[in-house]
Amino acid sequence: MEFSNPLASFDPAKGHVVRKPPGEGVGYWVGAPGAFVDADGDALYLVYRLRRPRGEPLDRGAEIQIARSADGKSFETIWTATKDQLNSSSIERCALRKLADRRWLLYISYVDPADGRWRVDLVEAEEPTGFDLATARPIFTAADLDVDGVKDPYVIAADGRYWMLLSYADAIDESDDQRLHATHDAYNTGLIRSATGLATSDDGLQWRWEGEILGPGPPGWDQYCRRIGCLLPLEQGWLALYDGSASVEENYEERLGLAYSPDGFAYRVLSLDEPAANPPHGPAALRYFDGVEFQGEVRLFYEMATADGSHELRVASLEPNAAGAATE
Repeated sequence: MEFSNPLASFDPAKGHVVRKPPGEGVGYWVGAPGAFVDADGDALYLVYRLRRPRGEPLDRGAEIQIARSADGKSFETIWTATKDQLNSSSIERCALRKLADRRWLLYISYVDPADGRWRVDLVEAEEPTGFDLATARPIFTAADLDVDGVKDPYVIAADGRYWMLLSYADAIDESDDQRLHATHDAYNTGLIRSATGLATSDDGLQWRWEGEILGPGPPGWDQYCRRIGCLLPLEQGWLALYDGSASVEENYEERLGLAYSPDGFAYRVLSLDEPAANPPHGPAALRYFDGVEFQGEVRLFYEMATADGSHELRVASLEPNAAGAATE
């Protein structure tokens, strides 16, 4: 296969800053964006999370926000929620969709207060300003899938149905629950493998787990984690942008990898030897990508480390259909 790389000219340092972190220094993040274009209202929506260091007031995964934009760069915050509304220790990446009947859906990942494992729920509303987390209902719990955590939903419409890509954690040995879940983040223990799985749905409401589609690599830069953040359509197939890390020490500082899929189920990794891109202050976080076409351009949102160790939310523009073809 030969591939035309849509990110060949991508420079993360030149992206426009959408949101600054809530503080300076390591542990202050804003990012994990989920993007959605509402064709009815000609608006672009972002859902993202804010984080502060453990031990600080409103610490890890404390808050999520939804913002709306008419130009893809300037955003107005229209809704906010906090983890205490779920009685949770942390909220992570979320996804936003709108159904044909005009209902809005918010897929939210958070730490289950019952067992300290990540889970994914669904909240419905008539407008994106009307989500009430008290009405959240489960889509997938870790127990449902017999894994040690499931989070970071990415949702698209494809092939006449919906796909949900999810990060999930599997224990690599017989580690007990105390070792895995005492900190409410099995991903940060070094005792799991961090892979990407796929679920499908006919209506966006009821979901079927299809299983793993991309697992951690052989010894190398992404041997601990391969988490697909988004899919960019090619003329033939899909280009996956995934977050990779070599070890648990890089758990919060994943970097960008690329993989190709002809069908959304089987993937060939392209970034075998090194990340596809790095931030200017690396090696450090360049992760949680999401790309949507809006007003004639592909808007690529991502979370990137700054010089002081915090993470900010940025957007870069790509030419539409820049992904080109994957040819034999």
